[in-house]
Amino acid sequence: MVKVPKLKLDSYQPLRDVIFETLRKAIVSGDIKPGERLMEVSLAEQMGVSRTPVREAIRRLEAEGLVTMVPRKGTHVSQLSIKDMMDVLEVRCALDKLATGLATEHIEPGQIKSLEGIHKQYVANVEKGNIEGAIRKDVEFHDMIYTISGNLRLISVATSLREHVYRFRVIYLTDTNIAENVLKEHEEILSAIRNADNTRAAELAEAHIRNQMESIIKMASEKAPEDLNSNG
Repeated sequence: MVKVPKLKLDSYQPLRDVIFETLRKAIVSGDIKPGERLMEVSLAEQMGVSRTPVREAIRRLEAEGLVTMVPRKGTHVSQLSIKDMMDVLEVRCALDKLATGLATEHIEPGQIKSLEGIHKQYVANVEKGNIEGAIRKDVEFHDMIYTISGNLRLISVATSLREHVYRFRVIYLTDTNIAENVLKEHEEILSAIRNADNTRAAELAEAHIRNQMESIIKMASEKAPEDLNSNG
């Protein structure tokens, strides 16, 4: 049976939103694994709420592609197929290349220091073996580059892929060697940004995502599909 975290109620946020965000976070982080079944009655009982807001949350998760509803078979957390991952990362590859090139053109000295600070925190988490912390800093690093790009439409498109990309990070950053490679690639991107070399920075950002794609394909060839989806 799926176990969900305790609800953190917020008087400023509707209950249905709290339930949705709690379930989404659990799915994206891997606490609720791909293929696991989500049962309204069980979830409602664990959360101490009625079935209605749980049902609404599940429908929103389906709209985001995080769960799949099949007639007579119930609702399950969507599996992470290699094709799904490659499709999303192909798009992210193009977006990151554009965002990094634009950010390099627009970045200010204070923003470079902020990026460097985030990178140092990523390094510290990798050295401590804190994978969850490293993932958060990896997200922050790339999110800040998008913000600095100043292109609101680009940011909006990238945001629509956020949850799917995060799920991939959970898979590949559990490998220490990959986490260290990401560290080196971030440093190269930072160096190009400092040197105001937008062409070089954009190319490095593209290569960064390409390398992630290769890592995932390699991991998939070494693991059974169920192992890849289980984040173990």
